[in-house]
Amino acid sequence: MGGVNPVAWHDATRPLTHGAVVYPGDDVPSMIQEDCGRYLLSHLHLSSHSGTHIDAPSHYIRGTACIDEIPFDKLTGKCRVLEIPGRETEIAAATLGPALAGAGKILLKTWFSKEMEFREDYPGLSPDAADALVSAGIECVGIDSPSIEPYHGDGSVHRTLLSHGIVIIELLALEGIRGGDYWMVALPLRLGGLDGSPCRVILRDNDSG
Repeated sequence: MGGVNPVAWHDATRPLTHGAVVYPGDDVPSMIQEDCGRYLLSHLHLSSHSGTHIDAPSHYIRGTACIDEIPFDKLTGKCRVLEIPGRETEIAAATLGPALAGAGKILLKTWFSKEMEFREDYPGLSPDAADALVSAGIECVGIDSPSIEPYHGDGSVHRTLLSHGIVIIELLALEGIRGGDYWMVALPLRLGGLDGSPCRVILRDNDSG
């Protein structure tokens, strides 16, 4: 039978389990499930930046927007997945190049998507790459590594992006997702006044009906 092709959705979220990748200093997520007889009840202990998560501006810049104040239009809509070649620790502006043109939201797929443990040589943006995103008018940037900037960064990449209203998503699961244009939904928990939140990120094929 003919008709509209079914919508193809892709989950770009890492499972949030006890074995999740954890940035040094963050709490290791723990989930204890209690059998209460007629029902089950789970108790969670985790950081606001556990698993796939969104950084609010207040994460680095005090007095700015918290996670529950980020506009929905920055978290939903057309996005572009960029496949970053090589295993460099620092992603330069030249690597992003013309792929930023016409893209309001960018997700960076690197070699780290295959990693299941934290390692200090994970890839992140260089300061000039952060400046390039600002100049290109990007409103949301995500990456599959534990942080948007390299392990030995001084926080300048975060501050540049967040001070210009660019939403940051970290620790995405992009291994099985090809480069190209998609429709994205990335929603945090409504944690009033907090600096970040675990989130669920899903992508829909751009040519789905």
